[in-house]
Amino acid sequence: MKRGMAQGKQGAARREAAEALAIAALGYLAAEPEHLGGFLATTGIGPDQIRDAARDPEFLSGVLDYFSGDEALLVAFAKDHGIDPNEIERARAALGGVWERDLP
Repeated sequence: MKRGMAQGKQGAARREAAEALAIAALGYLAAEPEHLGGFLATTGIGPDQIRDAARDPEFLSGVLDYFSGDEALLVAFAKDHGIDPNEIERARAALGGVWERDLP
């Protein structure tokens, strides 16, 4: 397999994993009404728009950004899902939310 093809598949897999993590984060928010309310107020979307918005990688990046902006929420989500909190930042990078060189 050519190197470019392997990198393309690896990038696609990384992006899919990032989207899955963002959707899990969104589900976590949905289970926490107080956090969901804050998220909806921040994004300006209504609860009835979440399902459609979740198909947009930019929205999913925003979900991860919301977690990054609330350390307590970030740590609670990471603990609940058994992941390193830095995975959120790496997922944001995969979705185009941050520069990879700025990652921890």
